Amino acid sequence: MKVLLGVHESSLAHDSGEGHPESPSRYRAALRGAKGSELGADLIEFAPRRAATEELLRNHTARYLAELEERCASGGGSLDPDTAVGPLSFEAAMRGAGAGIDAANRLRAGEAASAFLICRPPGHHALSERAMGFCLLNNVAITAAALVAEGERVMIVDFDAHHGNGTQAAFYLEPEVLYISLHQYPLYPGSGAVSEVGEGAGIGRTINLPFAALTAGDAYEFAFDEVIAPAAQSFAPTWVLVSAGFDGHRDDPLTQLGLLAGDYVRLTQRLMDLSSPGRRIFFLEGGYDLEALERSVAATVATLGQQPYLGEPISGAGHDSLHGTEGASGRVVRYVAELHRQIREEG
Repeated sequence: MKVLLGVHESSLAHDSGEGHPESPSRYRAALRGAKGSELGADLIEFAPRRAATEELLRNHTARYLAELEERCASGGGSLDPDTAVGPLSFEAAMRGAGAGIDAANRLRAGEAASAFLICRPPGHHALSERAMGFCLLNNVAITAAALVAEGERVMIVDFDAHHGNGTQAAFYLEPEVLYISLHQYPLYPGSGAVSEVGEGAGIGRTINLPFAALTAGDAYEFAFDEVIAPAAQSFAPTWVLVSAGFDGHRDDPLTQLGLLAGDYVRLTQRLMDLSSPGRRIFFLEGGYDLEALERSVAATVATLGQQPYLGEPISGAGHDSLHGTEGASGRVVRYVAELHRQIREEG
């Protein structure tokens, strides 16, 4: 099965500063992983186009965009304690912001069944009016907003270890976007509690699954069974977008979850079950151990192309009293499942 691979050399030029965990080495590691998926000619590279101004303005303010462009043009610097830019960062961000819309059009044209986008900087923390958490422009939200403007119903699944606060904020009132996040909690940025479920017309369209440190893959699969699949069946998305952060791997230096690369095979398979061919796009978010990132991307891209991945097994806590399906992680899943079942029934 063919997979589009969105890559552009501008991602290498984005400079977050010496020693920063979100470095050009991440791009190289993810690219090695994608090319190591053994898809051969079924892995189709394309260079994403820049986002158009009108596409960005659905998610970001004109003032912020102008300030970001000017800051990069003037040499760059720190935007907040975690986020920095260099002279070429705006071009990289513009390519990342356009990549999802470009991929959607290519998928509609029948070029492939899925797309995986390796873009730096990542996007899911970026807010409408400011950068945050290594992120400048919210790539997945920009794509989702473009699809909604065309009459589509979009499901976003975010399995980055950090909660995608920027994506959640973008669609908190929006009935045509279902946002689901599986993340470590408590952890930066501090959002993503179970009680955050959306407001107004968007109530029930935000679903948060906050997991304790060391949570393993069986809890994620349990969440698919009890929460994600029922929500998808009720919502009936026409597109599935994935914020694919691989910092849930147990080797990641910034987080403490317990996933292995084999778990991303299972997660990707489940996400494919929720979407039609030609209607799914994966966006690279986090992942800061380079070897773990390479293995996890290889597992994900191979699975999208329906090729086996045997490089690393799955994890599992089983009935562990803290992290397993019968412990704290399982209780979170059951609580969220019941909460959102009630919301659907009342809505």
